[in-house]
Amino acid sequence: MIKSIFLAIIVLGVLGAVFGAVLAFASKIFHVEVDPKQAQIRECLAGANCGGCGYPGCDGYAAAVAAGEAPTNRCVAGGEATAAKVAEIMGVSNDAADKMVAFVPCSGSVEAAELRFNYNGPEDCRAAMLFGGRSSKLCTFACIGMGNCAKACQFDAMHIVNGVAKVDRLNCVGCGACVDACPKSIVKLIPEKQKIMPACSNTEKGAQVMKVCKVGCIGCMKCQRECPADAIVVKDNLAQVDVAKCVQCGHCADICPRHIISYFGPEYKNR
Repeated sequence: MIKSIFLAIIVLGVLGAVFGAVLAFASKIFHVEVDPKQAQIRECLAGANCGGCGYPGCDGYAAAVAAGEAPTNRCVAGGEATAAKVAEIMGVSNDAADKMVAFVPCSGSVEAAELRFNYNGPEDCRAAMLFGGRSSKLCTFACIGMGNCAKACQFDAMHIVNGVAKVDRLNCVGCGACVDACPKSIVKLIPEKQKIMPACSNTEKGAQVMKVCKVGCIGCMKCQRECPADAIVVKDNLAQVDVAKCVQCGHCADICPRHIISYFGPEYKNR
């Protein structure tokens, strides 16, 4: 019996040594050199793994930058400070990109939007669409307001206010998680420097818009006529802003009879 135990121990020891040698040999054969810059870049990143850079997490972005396949300023969560550090590691100039923020072009709040029916299902936009077609609101372009975008946001920058998703521009990093989470593709990214945006997506004619929403854009063209920079045009019955021309004066927001043009002026940051 004792001999059998010793024999088993010896056999296990020999097998362990053999397998260890095989693993050591394999680790040398299949070893992949990692650029030390990759680890340094990864250390600089915000670590949010938000995907806003367009790569699969911080590790994927760090690898792409180290390989020279990605710009140094794509970490939206880290901002300009992170971009500067990454550029220093790579030994290149830091070309800061315009920061992007999310925007929801809809003003169809509980008070403004007419309802088709009262929805009592799960608090999920996709579920609401499956239950009621487009949503419980008569406006088929409206934000459903069940909060898929808010749940996807890791930076507490998206909230549901009176049945519509609202963006806190002070917290938004422009990662785009809310854009991907919206089943109606309403949420979009715009340059943070853009302070004027029509908060409506309805492209139907004015008469139809007034039947479904108390504040929707009716394509009256007043903003287009009075814009001092010719930056607004009504296309498909909906006011649209040419970001390249807009001088951020806020005049269109003041004169809009439906009050649906959002203006994120200096007072927004001072609130």
